[in-house]
Amino acid sequence: MTKILITGGAGYIGTHTAIALVNAGYEPIIIDDFSNSSKSVLIGLEKILGQSVKFYEGDCNDNQLMDRVFSENALTGAIHFAASKAVGESTQKPLKYYKNNLNSLLVLLEVMQKHGVKDLVFSSSCTVYGQPDELPVQEDTPRKQAESPYGNTKIICEDILRDLVKSGAKNRIVSLRYFNPIGAHPTGLIGELPIGVPANLVPFVTQTAVGIREKLLVFGDDYNTPDGSCIRDYIHVMDLADAHVKALEYLHNKPDTYLDLFNVGTGKGNSVLEVIQTFEKVSGKSLNYEIVARRPGDIEKVWANTEKIEKLLGWKAKLDLEDGLRDSWNWQLKLSEQS
Repeated sequence: MTKILITGGAGYIGTHTAIALVNAGYEPIIIDDFSNSSKSVLIGLEKILGQSVKFYEGDCNDNQLMDRVFSENALTGAIHFAASKAVGESTQKPLKYYKNNLNSLLVLLEVMQKHGVKDLVFSSSCTVYGQPDELPVQEDTPRKQAESPYGNTKIICEDILRDLVKSGAKNRIVSLRYFNPIGAHPTGLIGELPIGVPANLVPFVTQTAVGIREKLLVFGDDYNTPDGSCIRDYIHVMDLADAHVKALEYLHNKPDTYLDLFNVGTGKGNSVLEVIQTFEKVSGKSLNYEIVARRPGDIEKVWANTEKIEKLLGWKAKLDLEDGLRDSWNWQLKLSEQS
């Protein structure tokens, strides 16, 4: 069976991708230091799959550990999620973000080369576009100077991958630029599990609805959008997981030295206030929220052009905003039952 390493595989997107890989006939091998995830998700994973998933506890910056993982498993590819990812925290701790996000990629690439493993799917982000001049954004839309150190690490990582392939290295790489992942597995056994105060909108919505948070703050209602609140492209995590499988399959028949990048979104933008209204509709709960001043660094509006990924990877989002919010709410209710 084809073995694929998932770095940061116990995280939100990593766990859902592990399921998508198993369903497609791959064997995922997870490495995670649980700095931004919980070991409890491995139990949820096992329940969904009806089998255990091999995992290593440790840091992707650890050369020796990474070398051991590759030595002990006949890996044919890797999906690299492991990274610090809170935009706000990155502005306060930039060195942590540069060290972790850049070095973990460098260590992975060096170990892959040592063991002759070519295929890599890299977790990038729509943050590389900044506030685009034209919408929707296409893959050849010029990148903008990042609004945060986190965003800048994604830009630099993309540049590292580009320079590596330019050098003629034997690597086949797809970089996936995610938009805003939401939702959870339909069983409610795994989902987004923020450590501390959520940095993303939807977990804050569900935690407010269940009473963990007093109220949701909406940052600004005076943007140049139909209702004045910011617009994002919300992609269901199950769809996003499938995109990684499609990316791996796409690399199979590519030349030994290859790089491509794809937007992964729905192709549709929804405002913060639309998310709130849709959540109230699917949950039947009235949400306590307050509109406050704009937050520095927030992008006004961004959503994806998905023509390239639809055409070349045969991937298209199947689930919509209602599905994502319903599954997120189901997951939050299951969490509340456990606590």
